[in-house]
Amino acid sequence: CLSAAEDFDWSANNHDSFYYGTFPNGFSWGAGSSAYQTEGAWDKDGKGLSIWDVFTHMKGKTFLNDTGDSSCEGYYKIKVAMLLNLNHYRFSISWPRIMLTGIRSDHVNEKGVKYYGALIDELLEHNITPIVTLYHWDLPQVLQEKYGGWQNISMINYFNNFITFNNPWSVAVEGYETGEHAPGLKLRGTGAYRAAHHIIKAHAKVWHTYYTQWRNKQRGMVGISLSGDWGEPVDITNQKDIEAAERYVQFYIGWFATPIFHGDYPQVMKDFIGRKSAQQGLGTSRLPTFSSQEKSYIKGTSDFLGVGHFTTRYITQKSFPSNRGYTYFSDRDVAELVDPRWPDPGSEWLYSTGSLGLPPSTQYGNPMIYIAENGVSEKMMCTELCDDWRILYYKAYINEILKAIRDGVNVKGYTAWSLLDKFEWDEGYSERFGLYYVDFRNKNKPRYPKASVQFYIHIIKSNGFPRERYIYFNWKRKATETCSTSNQLLAAGQWIIDSNLVEELGAQTRKNSIC
Repeated sequence: CLSAAEDFDWSANNHDSFYYGTFPNGFSWGAGSSAYQTEGAWDKDGKGLSIWDVFTHMKGKTFLNDTGDSSCEGYYKIKVAMLLNLNHYRFSISWPRIMLTGIRSDHVNEKGVKYYGALIDELLEHNITPIVTLYHWDLPQVLQEKYGGWQNISMINYFNNFITFNNPWSVAVEGYETGEHAPGLKLRGTGAYRAAHHIIKAHAKVWHTYYTQWRNKQRGMVGISLSGDWGEPVDITNQKDIEAAERYVQFYIGWFATPIFHGDYPQVMKDFIGRKSAQQGLGTSRLPTFSSQEKSYIKGTSDFLGVGHFTTRYITQKSFPSNRGYTYFSDRDVAELVDPRWPDPGSEWLYSTGSLGLPPSTQYGNPMIYIAENGVSEKMMCTELCDDWRILYYKAYINEILKAIRDGVNVKGYTAWSLLDKFEWDEGYSERFGLYYVDFRNKNKPRYPKASVQFYIHIIKSNGFPRERYIYFNWKRKATETCSTSNQLLAAGQWIIDSNLVEELGAQTRKNSIC
């Protein structure tokens, strides 16, 4: 990702002004989390090793060598009082916790099933609908060691009865191209494409299995949640920039959505990767191909489209010299730019722009869309419980969803990411996405609401932004009182641990933040 070096009018791409209105009746509001990031108990009750257990136990793979071994202790804390006011809670099930270490497909870990059954029952008792993802990146280590994980076509059959996917882009690119994520392989130019190919076919098989065996009994839906990072042209009058921005989007969400909704990869991917492969002297494209039978089998295998969206880039055309090697990133021939005025509170990849990454309503037949993830992190020495900047982020993006619905996009629900601060993959505990602050220094891992909790509750109760009811004073006063009190509690707890920090903590408390 390049810094913006050219002079051009950033304001030319500004979005419409704030739009007042409410969401349709029945619109679903929720919050999300994932198994490895929150549960802890990594070696308890028959849970097998996942690739993330192994990856994080290698030195130098994560920030400060952090692991998810204990994380939020979610395995022992399944009460959901903090979820009241929500319509749904989206969470993932840990495959290694469900299956025994030996990965025998005919034998499940009853303690793992009991845990998730109790969690689902707890949600239902509070009239909260569970939305379950069965694969959030934590592949059983035995399948990685024995078959090479998603590089092997055998994964399709192993996971037939268990998979729906969350953000397969990260699984493929960061797991098998850059090696930043588990299993940490750097198969540049081939690994990501091969992994994605098997993931798409695995998803299709799962959909067909559910459709033929369970749909009539359960009336459920099976979909996929895809990364929806968005790209906009640097120069909206330049055709090359317009094409580059579209190509950027197709190499992200289109890579998976186009086969699932239309049966084959985006033509632009086939063209660019095929041409780059020929330049290498390869006889075939590095992008795998689907047979005609596979295209028919894959097409239409999603009852809804989940979109995880966090950030946007300005995109311009850029050609990469062949002597730098051929990778997923160089195959796209784009450069990513960021406006230095965009807020950058936490993750190095996440800039708050207010630009929502949703495909045009006609591109995939106007499917039902659920925003599966949307949120913003902070990365600082002190965590601000009075998180006004997170409130501004949610306000902007939720309003963009309302505008999309106004314009005919079939969005049915929104999931704030995330419910809790948690383990953030290779960044360890250095970044916090949570609506609730988790005190990781305390062995009991207590939770404290941030100000954004009250804001989100206000949005849910109002079902959007009705002008006559959109009055901030009451909820903001309550939020400020709550986060200030939480800061005091946190400071007092830390004082008990280390009285030498009293003066420092007192100063931070007065600033409404906690170190």
